Amino acid sequence: MGKANRIALFSLGTPQMRAFHLTWMAFFVCFFAWFACAPLMPVIKGEFQLSPGQIANINIAAVAVTILVRLIIGPMCDRFGPRKAYTGLLLAGAVPVIGVAFSQSYESFLFFRLLIGAVGASFVITQYHTSVMFAPNVVGTANAATAGWGNAGGGVAQGAMPLLMAAVLMLGVSHGWGWRVALLVPGALMLVMAALYWRFTQDCPEGNFDALRAAGVNVESGKGGGKSGGWYSFRTAAGNYRVWMLFITYGACFGVEIFIHNIAAIYYVEHFKLSLESAGIAAASFGLLALFARALGGIVSDKVAAAGGLNRRATLLFVMMLGEGLGLLWFAHAGSVAGAVIAMLCFGLFTHMACGATYALVPFIDRRALGGVAGIIGAGGNVGAVAAGFLMKGLGNTQQTLSMLGVLVTISALCAVAVRFTAPDKNDEAVLADNKAAA
Repeated sequence: MGKANRIALFSLGTPQMRAFHLTWMAFFVCFFAWFACAPLMPVIKGEFQLSPGQIANINIAAVAVTILVRLIIGPMCDRFGPRKAYTGLLLAGAVPVIGVAFSQSYESFLFFRLLIGAVGASFVITQYHTSVMFAPNVVGTANAATAGWGNAGGGVAQGAMPLLMAAVLMLGVSHGWGWRVALLVPGALMLVMAALYWRFTQDCPEGNFDALRAAGVNVESGKGGGKSGGWYSFRTAAGNYRVWMLFITYGACFGVEIFIHNIAAIYYVEHFKLSLESAGIAAASFGLLALFARALGGIVSDKVAAAGGLNRRATLLFVMMLGEGLGLLWFAHAGSVAGAVIAMLCFGLFTHMACGATYALVPFIDRRALGGVAGIIGAGGNVGAVAAGFLMKGLGNTQQTLSMLGVLVTISALCAVAVRFTAPDKNDEAVLADNKAAA
């Protein structure tokens, strides 16, 4: 059994489609848990009497550790397989997600918020798993759809967590414990998802990596899966200039996405004087774009590549990045709630599509080092988010930060233009696509 050359959306009968659905579900749960604290920050701010600087530190901590974990988790997929990597991440990540509910001070909350950031590495495993399961003609769509639907977990958290807290309070729980009880829910969901992933997925179409290696079969990524596979994958990926160009573009699109998730609710509360529930709904609209927009980026990337080759994928990314940068400038200077929401939806559409278009390129950078490529580029997203956090801390003004980010995103679009593929790259992918189509 080889890679699937079509997406049978309503089927769970093949390893490819089970991986497709369980990866986006696991990703959804991880992102829900990762951003569950963000819409409750106005309440938590009052609980711990947080200063603007402390809130900035919490936002930076939420994404900082993900950089390291994303760099590690990609090569770990090459070495141990995505099934073990995802199950382990879900189990380990549930600990700080539950732990943050029991924090008693700014310092303990900051510590758990830092550790929660590790679950953001789930994205890399999701992209890795679908990349080894689907053929070139649909891999962009598969990567973007699973990432987009999983990303929606962040948007759902924005709207659902305030409502969940309100429901807890209606049951008679005290206000001081309401947000804590609500935060136990995503931790429990992660434990359930770990059991499902372990039980119903496998590493690649042919089976699990450890069984294949025991039988003398080489896996596709990471130097045949030997003991040096993880380090080989990382080293090979790090030596490819296209990886670093996409590292920057992903920092400018996904990094901005994470930043908006962290600051949107409190921005609407403080800048436009909305209630916590209304601000949560407004912020959720940005994240919920991921339900279709990221997939749309991958679908369009597959279509333009079929019509004009691999370099068209990079050109599409350039256009998406320009749209994001200009839309972000519009959002920064919106003078009303309605104008801000409309601007956020417009630039959000380009942002999510740019994320999808970036990872539609990933499987074609270097198949020998897929884990390393996915990990380094994925880490770029969190580097962008951390940089945005420090920028806001330095400027001390959210609106000025958004304006500066709009300018930087527009400039970073040039990195997409620099991603170009050689004739041998194109020939290799054409042969692979023909082989999959004939299978």
